[in-house]
Amino acid sequence: MRARALVLTGLGINCEEETAAAFRLAGGDSEIVHVNDLFDERCSLVDFNVLAFPGGFSFGDDLGAGKALANKLLHRRTRSGTLFRDRLERFLADGNHVIGICNGFQILVKMGLLPNTRGRMEQEVTLAANRSGRFEDRWCRCTAAVPWRTPFLWGISAIDLPVRHGEGRLIIRDEGIRRSILENGLNCLSYCDAAGMPTDDYPLNPNGSELACAGLTDVTGQILGMMPHPEAHVSIYHHPDWGRKIAEASSDEGAGLAIFRNIVEHLNR
Repeated sequence: MRARALVLTGLGINCEEETAAAFRLAGGDSEIVHVNDLFDERCSLVDFNVLAFPGGFSFGDDLGAGKALANKLLHRRTRSGTLFRDRLERFLADGNHVIGICNGFQILVKMGLLPNTRGRMEQEVTLAANRSGRFEDRWCRCTAAVPWRTPFLWGISAIDLPVRHGEGRLIIRDEGIRRSILENGLNCLSYCDAAGMPTDDYPLNPNGSELACAGLTDVTGQILGMMPHPEAHVSIYHHPDWGRKIAEASSDEGAGLAIFRNIVEHLNR
C-alpha cells in the first residue's frame, strides 16, 4: 500500500503545510485534515497509514503545551458515538504509524502514547518549560540511537535540525519509567555535541531535557515524537550554513527529509 499521511490541522496547529509537503517530497501522499473533520467523521483514519501531529501552538498553549488538544483527542466522541481514542488505538493495532513534531510531540506525551512503557496509555513523562526560561529558536545537532528502534530514523546518525519551542524539557515521572526508557532504547534521538555525544550543555541541549532527549519512540517503534522540526530542513538551502554544505553534498536535499522518506519507503515496501 502506498504511504498516505493524514496531517492534522486546526486549533492552533501551524506547521501543517510544511509537514504535508515533506511527505510529498519523500514520495508519499498527504492530506491536511482539520481535527473536527475526524470527530465529525467527514474523514476517517482507515484511509491512511501515517498520522502526523505537526508543530504549532494548539489552544495557544494556554493550559500547558499540547495538554488541551491531548484531552480533546482522548475524551471526544465521534459523530457515531465512538471515542476517538478507540479509533486511534485501532489505527495503531493495524500496524500504522504516528509522528508528532514539537507541539505534536507534546500532544503524544500528554495523551500517554509516548513512551507508554507500561502499555496503559497514561502520561509517564512531560515536556516542561525550557531550563533557559525562554523560547528557543536555534539549530541543534542531534544523534540517533543505534540500533534504530523506529523506521522513521533508519540509517540516520547525526542530523542538524532547527528547534523552536518554549516547553521542550523532558521530565520523567519516576525512576522505573526512566529505566524502561533506557532498557528498551526509547530515547531514540538526543541533542549532541560536535563529536556526536549526547549533551546536557546549553545551548547544544536547548531545553535541559533529561537524557538529552530530543525524541522518543514507543516499544513498537510505530510512534515517533520529536522536538526538532525535520519538515523545516527538507532542502539544503534551509540550513544556515548551506553555502558550505552544498559544496560537499551530492544533492540539494535537506537532512530532515530522510525521516519522511524512511517511513514512506517502509510503508511502500
